[in-house]
Amino acid sequence: MDAEPDLYKAISDATRRVILDELTDRDGQTLFEICGRLTMKHGLASSRQAISQHLAVLEQAGLVRTRRQGRFKFHHLDTSPLRSIVDRWPIDGEVPNP
Repeated sequence: MDAEPDLYKAISDATRRVILDELTDRDGQTLFEICGRLTMKHGLASSRQAISQHLAVLEQAGLVRTRRQGRFKFHHLDTSPLRSIVDRWPIDGEVPNP
């Protein structure tokens, strides 16, 4: 099997799914921005370190890519790893990729 265990682990956590939702809503955020949005919109008072660890799990699964620009690290959503789930269990009416 490929990286699917990392992918399933990444999306199994509710906080990580909210982080992905926030990156869907506004891609290319810094850790500071993500923490602020999680607190203000979702009432999640996790520490910056905890959110950073969640982002590391998402990055390991390939769902988040990062880029550095000066002192800042920007986080970008990459949904392409989710294709393996759809390929494994196709959505009704969709033809799986070979």
